[in-house]
Order: sequence, then C-alpha cells, then structure tokens
Amino acid sequence: MWIVPEREIASLMTREAAFVAVEKVFAAMATKDAYNFPVVREAIGHVDALYGFKGGFDRSGLTLGLKAGGYWPLNLQTKGIINHQSTVLLFDPDTGRAIALVGGNLLTALRTAAASSVSIAHLARKDAKVMGMIGAGHQAAYQLRAALEHREFEKVIGWNYHPDMLPNIEKVADEAGIPFEAVDLPGMREADVIISITSAFNASLMADHVSPGTHLACMGTDTKGKQEVQPELLAKATVFADEVAQSVSIGEAQHAVADGLIAENNISEIGSVINGTHPGRTSENEITLFDGTGVGLQDLAVAAAVVDLAVKQGVAIEVDF
Repeated sequence: MWIVPEREIASLMTREAAFVAVEKVFAAMATKDAYNFPVVREAIGHVDALYGFKGGFDRSGLTLGLKAGGYWPLNLQTKGIINHQSTVLLFDPDTGRAIALVGGNLLTALRTAAASSVSIAHLARKDAKVMGMIGAGHQAAYQLRAALEHREFEKVIGWNYHPDMLPNIEKVADEAGIPFEAVDLPGMREADVIISITSAFNASLMADHVSPGTHLACMGTDTKGKQEVQPELLAKATVFADEVAQSVSIGEAQHAVADGLIAENNISEIGSVINGTHPGRTSENEITLFDGTGVGLQDLAVAAAVVDLAVKQGVAIEVDF
C-alpha cells in the first residue's frame, strides 16, 4: 500500500491537475459511469465536531474508496491546526485490497476550488469582469486563486461575516494584480461571478443582491440545515449540481425544494454540460447557479491523481499492509 503524507501534497497536486480530475469525474457521473455512496455526516457530541464519510466508485477511472473526516471548529484556536481534517483511502476495485492512504486536507481545498472553477469555465459569461467573494476563511483563498484563472477578471469584490478576515482574499487579488474592494451584500450586484464559501446556517445573499447574467457557485452548504443564499434565488436561476440527490438533501437546494420553489427535476448535473448533453447557459441575462455540495468522487479523483504523481516522483511511502 502507498502512503502519501499531507506534507507532500502541495508539491504534487496543482490547480490545473485538480481541475482536470474533477471535470473528468463530473462527466463520468453524468453518464452513470461513476456514482457516489450515501454520505454519513454526524455531530459526534465532542468539541462541536462534525465527522463523516464520503465515498464512491468510478468505473471509467477504476477508482474506489472513501474520504473520512470533517470539521473541528476549535482546532485553529486551541491546537494551531486547520479546522477541516480529512484522509482518503483508496482500494483496488478488482480485489478490494487497500492500495493507498492519502492526506486529504489540502486536497479537499483544491478539489472544492476545482469544482467551482469547472462551473465557472462552463457556465459563466465569457465577458465576466467582476469576481465576487462571499466568505474569506481558509478555503476562500483557494477558491479565488482557481476562479481567477478561468475568465479575464478586472476586479474582485468581497464580503465576509467578519470583515477583519477580508485581507485573506485581498492578498490573492493583489497577487493576481487585480484591484480588490470590500462591499456590503447589495454591492454584489456588481459581480458577474459570485462564489459563496461560508459555513453559515442562515442565508446572507438575497435574490435582489444578484444581477441578471450572473453565475453563482455556492460551495459552503454541505450539511442539512446549512444555508448561504435565499431560496428565491434558486427559483430565479438555472440550477446545476455536482450530484442532484445530494443537492436536494444537504445542499443549497434543500431549502428551495422544501419551500416548494423548485423541484428536484429542475436541477441538472454539471457533468451533462461538460458532456454536451445540456446546453448550459443559453442567454446573457440568465442567472446560473452551481450547488457544489462536495462529492466523494471528487476526493477520490484528486487522490488517485496525486498517488500516481507521488509514485512517479519517488515520494510515496510503500508499506506492507
């Protein structure tokens, strides 16, 4: 069995490689060549932690496995480590033997950013110029770096529940040579693309905060009860998801469906746009919304790619297991 420690991931997995892996597995999901297993996600009743499992099988890539981990909200302030913690375990689909153990913390951030970037690449207007960010936590910087590579953005605007954290994303804009402006939520009307990446349980972005033609990637809602945007916004938009079943159960769509504003059959898989079986955006004034709940197959795809790279570069650790 190969072990790829967390310390090696940064030198192995690039944003481009993560994008390719996630785009490919989304396409496989849409053709039913890959499927996710039911998600287990629980509050464990200890240090306010959420812990769970995501897994799946990709027949086309012969990737089988799971990611175990979750969110420990006290980590940063009490332990000096990031709040999101995860590990990926891969199996040989022909024999069931464990074949790789991979650090999943950075991979989670990269695959989440890759998912929103795939949606931007396929759904945002080609002339998008203003990038809007809702959220400025640990994952927001990864989201912004990846997003800026897919359109010729000329400005970044940002809002966060805690404004003192906005320099986290301002720094990324500065690195890209793009001006940054902190705005209030109505100021998001200026954005052509908006990424929301918070851990909120109440909507912050309202339907009237979004202009016609905007593309939204809602990336923070991955648990029952979480919510980043007003349900009426989904009713105004053409809605896409990484996985429809997960979107309506633990994603942003859970609220719009519960309120009777949209139905499950109003949501399309992003993979169908990638495969060309769905037209995607059909007008310049259309609001498109990607409900990115985070599926196990994303984790497996980037983990399998990083194992191949680690073995080729001689940094994977082989153990008899």
